[in-house]
Amino acid sequence: MSKITITLDDEPVRDVQLVKERTTLGRRPFNDVVLENLAVSGQHACLIQHDLQVLIEDLDSTNGTYVNGRSVKKQKLQNGDTVEIGKFKIKFVDESESEDEAAGPQGLTVSAGFPESAGRSDPSAVLQGYIKVVSGAAIGRELPLTKTVTTFGKPGVAVAAITRSDDNYFVHHVEGVDAPLLNGTAVGKALTPLQPGDQVTLNGTILQFFQR
Repeated sequence: MSKITITLDDEPVRDVQLVKERTTLGRRPFNDVVLENLAVSGQHACLIQHDLQVLIEDLDSTNGTYVNGRSVKKQKLQNGDTVEIGKFKIKFVDESESEDEAAGPQGLTVSAGFPESAGRSDPSAVLQGYIKVVSGAAIGRELPLTKTVTTFGKPGVAVAAITRSDDNYFVHHVEGVDAPLLNGTAVGKALTPLQPGDQVTLNGTILQFFQR
């Protein structure tokens, strides 16, 4: 999951999680992120999420959009980039990269939340869970399940979650019309245990669960 941190004159304004495919920024109230400053155009720029990338696009604004001090029309953002719109500075944060997590499967948004339980005396004794992409363009890619809850999918379409409890893992449906499939059977809201070798299908992508 990615977010932006907005400041004005070095004072924090707000943080915004990027959950939509297209997030607009501007002075007018119909924008997803309203930036109240006369140097900001009515609809100034937008952030676009596509294939686990985030791009900033200037929408023909009067005063332009800048990334790390350079004027841009459309540019992919890297973790830590600073976007300037009027007097606002907007820091882009790729939370998965910040935590040194592997990139998720192509076409799926991956969000890891809730820190691991504290006080574990012997972390090495707990088997680490992973998911591996076994179909599609990202076949072979692996993602470690390092957090208590990791969500997968496209918000508003289909989202599933894998919950970790020590070395036990569970999958369940979070939102969307299409429920995830566990070994071909639809999964509901209740936590369903995962076993090594199980396959979860979501949005046409097959993910295999394993531990090591």
